[in-house]
Amino acid sequence: MTPSSELTLGTAVDWGFAATVGRRLARPGPASSDYTRRQVIDELTTAAAKAEPPVRDVTGLVTEGAVPAARIVDRPQWIGAAAESMRVMMNGSETPKGFLTGRLTGAQTGAVLAFVSSGILGQYDPFATNNGAKEGCLLLVYPNVIAVERQLRVDPSDFRLWVCLHEVTHRVQFTANRWLSDYMSAALAMLTRDAGEDIGQVAIRLAGYVRARGRQTPAADGSSSGILGLVRAVQSEPQREALDQLLVLGTLLEGHADHVMDAVGPMVVPSVATIRRRFDERRHRKQPPLQRLLRALLGLDAKLSQYTRGKAFVDHVVSRVGMERFNTVWSGPETLPRPAEIEEPRRWIDRVL
Repeated sequence: MTPSSELTLGTAVDWGFAATVGRRLARPGPASSDYTRRQVIDELTTAAAKAEPPVRDVTGLVTEGAVPAARIVDRPQWIGAAAESMRVMMNGSETPKGFLTGRLTGAQTGAVLAFVSSGILGQYDPFATNNGAKEGCLLLVYPNVIAVERQLRVDPSDFRLWVCLHEVTHRVQFTANRWLSDYMSAALAMLTRDAGEDIGQVAIRLAGYVRARGRQTPAADGSSSGILGLVRAVQSEPQREALDQLLVLGTLLEGHADHVMDAVGPMVVPSVATIRRRFDERRHRKQPPLQRLLRALLGLDAKLSQYTRGKAFVDHVVSRVGMERFNTVWSGPETLPRPAEIEEPRRWIDRVL
């Protein structure tokens, strides 16, 4: 999973308070013995290192320097790391000017992080810092790995390596293409910037959106397209462009990671077919109405769409031109797919290759 811009769109956030609230609200992980915890932490650390060479071989992406060890965390530790990463991404300070506003948005953000913390298996954070220097960090959330492997009834060692293949691909994406994190930061800065517009302009755009929706048939699948449309309706044009950039980039990154995971998996994970089948069934399983609503509001349903649409794009291009020519996509912002090209990969091939 890559860093998500759906979590918050505001910059007046007390990030320390967000982390505190998130930790207090986080659900406890599954019951496990000290031995099990030590064993999964050790195995995930080893699996993250083991996944790096085959991921590099399949992607053809070259990274420099030693590969830092993955950081194996529990849910509260992930919340703290995510809050700090978001602070860096948004160029936020520890204490915003508006104390009450900062505490309110901090509480909201903390509640979101607490909800997400129970489901995320891993994340590469390109904005993680060490002594003030940005160096990136691979996080793996071991209680969630334990919970999912038990739920799916799959071989634990195979599942842990399989998870690492996806997350290590994100690490390779960002470390081989250093411009990606700056590109994300610039888009986020535009997305969270105060456009300086009066309420009348925003109201006009919102009214237009409502009229347009009134002429459309609601989505039968309960997707979050309506939520996304509402967000876009109140944004300025530069902010809409920035949102499109982040959505397309996220779709590419997730789809590429899924493609690589499926390409590498059969070579190194004996029970990969069973894991993939049961994991996909879990992804698409019907959930209670309240949870579906929360997922839609947080953009998590859109995240699932990113995996599917992004992988279809990468699968198509690689099957037509090979991985080496596909890697042209990482040359810079101009070679990234445009929104329409994600749905029609041939258009990206014609424009770029």
